[in-house]
Amino acid sequence: MAKTDGTGDYGTTAHATTTRISVEGHTTDSDSESAAVAAGLKHLENQEVKWYSYLLTVDFWAIIALGQILALCITGSNTFTSFLSSVNTIIPAFQTLFNYALLTIVYLPYTIYKHGWAKYRSILWRDGWKYFILSFFDVQGNYFTVLAYEYTNILSAQLLNFWAIVCVVILSFFFLKVRYRPVQIAGILICCGGMGVLLASDHINGTNGGNGKDMIKGDLFGLLGATLYGITNVYEEWFVSKRPMYEVLSFLGIFGVCINGVQAAIFDRSSFAGATWNGDVAGWLVGYTFCLFIFYSLVPLILRMGSAAIFDVNLLTANFWGVIIGTRVFGYTIHWMYPIAFVLIIFGMVVYFLAGTILGDSKKPWLGDNQKDGVAGLGTAKLKALNEARRKGLAREEEVAGEA
Repeated sequence: MAKTDGTGDYGTTAHATTTRISVEGHTTDSDSESAAVAAGLKHLENQEVKWYSYLLTVDFWAIIALGQILALCITGSNTFTSFLSSVNTIIPAFQTLFNYALLTIVYLPYTIYKHGWAKYRSILWRDGWKYFILSFFDVQGNYFTVLAYEYTNILSAQLLNFWAIVCVVILSFFFLKVRYRPVQIAGILICCGGMGVLLASDHINGTNGGNGKDMIKGDLFGLLGATLYGITNVYEEWFVSKRPMYEVLSFLGIFGVCINGVQAAIFDRSSFAGATWNGDVAGWLVGYTFCLFIFYSLVPLILRMGSAAIFDVNLLTANFWGVIIGTRVFGYTIHWMYPIAFVLIIFGMVVYFLAGTILGDSKKPWLGDNQKDGVAGLGTAKLKALNEARRKGLAREEEVAGEA
């Protein structure tokens, strides 16, 4: 799967003859770029590093910051959903429809502008089914997770979220050739331990939701939703490592509107009759859509800079932020175990990146040597290597050496 003529095939490779390739808005010589990437990666990976070196990089702190912004977005969307539920407006598929519509409105015109109609139609014809599958998993993950909260209690639903992390690790290992180091597994387990402390404090406070109306049914929905989320995250990480982020988001929006629209028409019709419709509800829907739009727009970046695993681990702090917001909105009280849980989750992410390379998880094993099958976009190891080569003047030296 090599991109040789700018028609949208997945990946880029160097050829003996000179070709032209598209790199997220920039056209470069493929042989020159391949040489520059190889030189840049070699220079970055040969730097003398200590066990804590990655923790001092901008990328590490950007991943932490992005993760917390995403967790706040999830908390915000959950808060607006709680407001809607409080007035009996329970329309899980319909309320998410606006997010997919906004993704389409923002990213589709830009994608067509960057690619042109001919190339866009070519991508849609050849790869549309792949994007449809991504959108289907994403829509169903949202839908079944909301259903789980309706039937089971909060504690059970949150515990099932751990399964998404397990799915991501397993799928990444078998399908994306990711090999986790022991320290990374330890970091993930520490984060899960922090989440366990947080759930334990909920149980002690009696805020786990009591008994659900159908615990088994709700747990099954939650398990299915978490599995679909795990699949979606891994699939999206694969996509954004090979394609421009705006393209992925535009197709996610288009097919999301279609799938979610059909689902809302079928399953949410009965809910419309008993729902409340007023100015407050409209404002809550706008807030919910805004939070999700920011969330979806930033997810590809953390998947490039980090991984699906570190993305899911970051989201464990959403429960902590939920309580912080709940103290102001719903009158919650903060248990003394909550700060401990938050610190454990952050500490787990620090452990995850110990003794790693200076590139962290941005270098993807499925992209081949020198990341030749990947796109040189924001947050990718390929772009970092190109920038390093240009900054150090390595590209020209490599080209001369190759010609000699």
